[in-house]
Amino acid sequence: MELLSQMWSLLGLAHPYSYFDVPEFLGSASVDPNELYRHVHLYLHRRLLLHPPLPPPRLTLSSSPVSFSLSPNNSVEDSFSGHRILWTHHSDTLQDSLEERRSFSLRLPKWHSPSLLLPYLSQLSAAARDIDLSSRDRRIYTNSSASSHCSWTSVPFRHPATFLTLALPPDLRSFFLSDLSSFAVGRDFYARIGRPWKRGYFLHGPPGSGKSSLIAAMANHLAYDVYDLELTRVPHNSALKSLLLQTTPRSIIVIEDIDCSLRLTADRSRSKKRKASTSPPCSDEDEESGERVTLSGLLNFTDGLWSCCGEERIVVFTTNYKQQIDPALLRPGRMDVHVQLGPCGSHVLREMVVRYIGEAAAEEMMPVAERSLADGATMTPAEVGEVLLRNRDAPETAVRELIAELNADLLGGSGGRVD
Repeated sequence: MELLSQMWSLLGLAHPYSYFDVPEFLGSASVDPNELYRHVHLYLHRRLLLHPPLPPPRLTLSSSPVSFSLSPNNSVEDSFSGHRILWTHHSDTLQDSLEERRSFSLRLPKWHSPSLLLPYLSQLSAAARDIDLSSRDRRIYTNSSASSHCSWTSVPFRHPATFLTLALPPDLRSFFLSDLSSFAVGRDFYARIGRPWKRGYFLHGPPGSGKSSLIAAMANHLAYDVYDLELTRVPHNSALKSLLLQTTPRSIIVIEDIDCSLRLTADRSRSKKRKASTSPPCSDEDEESGERVTLSGLLNFTDGLWSCCGEERIVVFTTNYKQQIDPALLRPGRMDVHVQLGPCGSHVLREMVVRYIGEAAAEEMMPVAERSLADGATMTPAEVGEVLLRNRDAPETAVRELIAELNADLLGGSGGRVD
């Protein structure tokens, strides 16, 4: 026995590597996808693109660039903490069923594998998630009412707005960049305080103040999908619940012009009338059988029991008229952040002029514009952008028109806007 033990020790010295398999599916039924296999696939594909070996291994291409995969039995080298690591892709066909079984094998230095394995795979998975976010085709969804079953339809989301191009006061821009970045890495924090991993923003301000562009910049900053929820297409609370449960993590759920979408403020007055009447009150089932969404149904998903169904989601409500919103929607805890967007201040106005027609034009007009703003003149970013866009090749004309618009606003006139 002692001789056999010595032989095994010698064999161990002769094979200085440990091997670990990462199958494509988990379990004997091969129906449960292995997330780690997908992460390895993404990570190695990106590594091959950035560091192609000589000669390069053959790649097989499917429907999208992310679907490149290593051909069977090809290997890719990597390194971690100063150690050489090797991945090999395997593909075997089962003779009795002709089913293809794919896997990756990981080779690590045997004596260091206990300290390398988990940290290395954690770093690989984090890198793969970043690759997935940056390379996937983000979508904007809208709810469809074409059939009795409420569902989402989507198109690619390619809105150009970013926090670099958005006209915002510096403190507001800094707040959003910091707040959104903190939310995106807040999984452990939200779990520790016992709250669903979601964030709510209530944006209010006059038409043209930049609410929609701000939402687009938020989506681009986080690389999130956007779900544009049109409440007038939702027949009842059950359909609303079904739609919201279909949304995916890393998404922004938007209800624009919530004061116009439905007469939600009427729910409370109806409730008071029901209490004053001699007839029994309606139950939740009665409300859901009606052809409308109730305020309580909406709030139940934003901060009620159903708010925990899904994580890493942002909910945004917008309105042009905050005073028309039901007070129940504005109570502390309903929406985490309330942001008022308004007419251009001097900083935003100058930033827009510089971006559209140059620094020289801004230097010429800002002293006059600042006096008009101080006297009470107002122009929204949309109004300023309209003037600058149509005169982008004529800076002097743009400056004259902007000053005329500001003066006209002080006098209460129309300013001769082009419709």
